[in-house]
Amino acid sequence: MTSSNKPVVVGIDGSDSAINAARWAGGVADAFGAPLHIVYALPTVGAHLTQTAAAMTAAMMSYQRDSADLYLKAAADAVRSDRPGLTVTTASVDEPADAALVAASRTAQLVVLGGKSVTPAAALLLGSVSLAVATRAACPVVAFRGDPVTPGDGRVVVGVDDSPAAAAALAAAFELADSFGAPITAVRSLSLTPSPEAGVTIPFLIDWEGLQAAELVSLAAAVDAENTKHPSVEAQCFVELGSPGKALLQHASDAQLIVVGTRGRGAVVGTLLGSTSLNMLHHSPVPVLICRSPE
Repeated sequence: MTSSNKPVVVGIDGSDSAINAARWAGGVADAFGAPLHIVYALPTVGAHLTQTAAAMTAAMMSYQRDSADLYLKAAADAVRSDRPGLTVTTASVDEPADAALVAASRTAQLVVLGGKSVTPAAALLLGSVSLAVATRAACPVVAFRGDPVTPGDGRVVVGVDDSPAAAAALAAAFELADSFGAPITAVRSLSLTPSPEAGVTIPFLIDWEGLQAAELVSLAAAVDAENTKHPSVEAQCFVELGSPGKALLQHASDAQLIVVGTRGRGAVVGTLLGSTSLNMLHHSPVPVLICRSPE
């Protein structure tokens, strides 16, 4: 992921949060030794609009086109003020933001999405740029959350299970932590509901302490394998009882970034992105990095 030939791309929408996202993305690009490319595109709108809604949308898009240069200049000026030596380019694209950012992802090492948070309504209506880009991008995607303006030394929290997507997330987490000079918290969840494969239907007959210890050994082995590639990164491992989303959010208070994997397959957005990734987009107080499963 940390190839200096490929830019870090950040999409903005003119909001204060998007300016902060651009500044944060500038910090990531600087840590990677990569250029930053700031993209402004038209808002993504749904289909089947009424005549009145269509007219209002057309007027809004005309205003957005007229304001694009101002938004881009504000974001670029903020980044250059933070990092005068960073190469920063901008582009205004006359197409929906999700399509523009998915296209940009094909030549990027990372896409950062600045703007409004994902709401449950947006998830149901498939109307969120974050959801659309996260499920279709060719590189890892960060959904910006909170108000950090630069990566720091806070913990990088990563969710780990036995899937290829989680392995990609763990590798990306170590790369980022190494670039930031930050520690890692690797979290594995242990469901309180026994799986059918376990052959046990009465939870109190399960040796939860023994199972938790076995899961910790498995997690530590996966973390150690990545840690050998990044020996300067300090890593901690935790196995938490409960759902993956709840397990990760338990460690969000001292995190600067949460990293999750997604399989990227299915018929609807909730399936494409996966419940854990979607949960993080809804509830995380810090930026969320979503890594697709290797093809």
